[in-house]
Amino acid sequence: QFALAKSKFWGFRALKDVLKEEENQFARIHAIWGIGQLAANDLDKAEPLLGLLSDSDPEIIAQALKVLGDVKYTDGGSAFVPLLKNENARIKFYAAQVLGRIKHEAAIQPLLDMIAANADEDVYLRHAAVLALSRIGKVEPISALVDNPDQSLRIAAVLVLRRLQNAEVAKFLNDSDEYIVTEAARAINDDRSIEAALPDLAKMLTVEKFTSEPLLRRAINAALRVGGEKELENLIAFAKRTNVSNALRGEALATIGTWAEPSVLDRVDGWYRGEIKRDPNSVKQKIEKDIPDFLEDTDPEILIGISKTLANLGIESYNDELFKIMRRHDSSQVKAEILKTLGELNFENIEVAMQLGMKDRDQEVRTTAVGLIPNLEISQESLPAIVNPIFRNGSVREQQQLLSVLGELPLEQSGEVIERLMAQAKANRLNQSIILDLIEAVEATGSEPLIAQLDAIKGSENSVDDFQETLTGGNYREGRNVFNNNPTAQCVRCHAVGASGGDVGPSMENIGNILTREQILEALIEPSARLAPGYGSVALTLKDGQKVNGILIEETEEELTLRTNEAEPLEIPTGRIEKRENMPSAMPAMGRLITKRELRDLIEYLAALKREPNS
Repeated sequence: QFALAKSKFWGFRALKDVLKEEENQFARIHAIWGIGQLAANDLDKAEPLLGLLSDSDPEIIAQALKVLGDVKYTDGGSAFVPLLKNENARIKFYAAQVLGRIKHEAAIQPLLDMIAANADEDVYLRHAAVLALSRIGKVEPISALVDNPDQSLRIAAVLVLRRLQNAEVAKFLNDSDEYIVTEAARAINDDRSIEAALPDLAKMLTVEKFTSEPLLRRAINAALRVGGEKELENLIAFAKRTNVSNALRGEALATIGTWAEPSVLDRVDGWYRGEIKRDPNSVKQKIEKDIPDFLEDTDPEILIGISKTLANLGIESYNDELFKIMRRHDSSQVKAEILKTLGELNFENIEVAMQLGMKDRDQEVRTTAVGLIPNLEISQESLPAIVNPIFRNGSVREQQQLLSVLGELPLEQSGEVIERLMAQAKANRLNQSIILDLIEAVEATGSEPLIAQLDAIKGSENSVDDFQETLTGGNYREGRNVFNNNPTAQCVRCHAVGASGGDVGPSMENIGNILTREQILEALIEPSARLAPGYGSVALTLKDGQKVNGILIEETEEELTLRTNEAEPLEIPTGRIEKRENMPSAMPAMGRLITKRELRDLIEYLAALKREPNS
């Protein structure tokens, strides 16, 4: 194919001849592709492909259409249109594609007819028609479908207008079908969004017949982005409604809290929207009279939402009410959120609230309370009484959080506590899961005398011994993120978990049952020390002087099985081996690439990868 395409004259003749060889489908397909290569520089050379549109082989027709579309053969429009009604789906798909690529306006109605006939059964065909119509780019016949009784045509119209970034899509917000209205909302809000249609989307907060969460979340977000007084009033009214979910009411309240300075990232899809700053006083004035009603609600979503709003707007006049709610409410999420809010709003009894939070039965509340310590003026004498119970009875997460906080405090405030913990670590009486956090806290103090003592609790060489503090105490979720997304480690490029990942290295699917944490650490720090069967090369010198090189397939105490140049695997008893050398692993040593905290999280994740027995 490529050689014939290079020989423009004789190659073209030869390729045309191959098109006639009906008994060899593959040869004809390659001939079609070859002619496409030539037609990329000389459009007239695509003309022979038109003759294939009536071929008896559907795949030949489909491939001819594909290539004619690739080269944008505009002279074939009238020949392509009838194929939209062909019984073969691939032919219809590529017919739609070519008509879109050549922007054939006469195909608009036939494409709409194809969408109607398809009735959303084949989404690939719908996509092909939608893409073609968006490439043709005529808005009027598409927006005119707003009143069409055929649902499949209306949803296709929304998709076309979304691709065209056209504000006419807002008309479909008035549709009676919630699915179509939701798709119109997605078209207006998501990705680059259609800013001219945002006010219409924001008005959906006043329409009570729809309850779709994707729709209403986008309406809430649209109100925030438009930012007018009417949008704010509608948002407050929406938060007071009782015929929508409390999750959405809570989202509306939280959104009101960000009104004066919204995040630069979209609340729905994370798209960058830019910086917005508004006068916070107008928001405070409009929400003020409704705050007591929201605080009397008992639903966690509402209380969390109003708590965030009070914190973001800096409204301190309800601190006492918030504290009362925190003391009586059962929800740990509510108590944790109120604690954060009281810390931000300078609650006069924040130390009492913090100590109450530290005694809570829920870890989330206790951890939040610990996070308040840096905001308080706690004396060196008082601090041990507050933190010692956590180091005695608290969870690992709480102790890790507390050490992070201690590292931020002035040394004259935290020094006594840190020195006591260092003494426990030197005596091996401190939980191994928080050693790394203690090291980081000491380093954060900047105290040279304390930092000098770290050598006693950590190694000094880049070996497994230097990473013992990473064996336990990691975070599974963060470790999964390191495995899948860390650009330096790039674990997922070579190793798979389930269906995701590469096959250059061994699968991690069941690694937690195969290796101990210590062995996982060794594999990460010194990858050549232990070879996974099937993935490492070894060089053996046998006692009779013979040398054998190969890939280790299996290893037991009695023998090694290698894959060599021989046809069959070679089994070598360990008693015959004089010397063994493991070839360096292609895997880099992770200790040089990621932080110890990332390494600890990664070990936690890998150690948890255990397949159920018999699965």
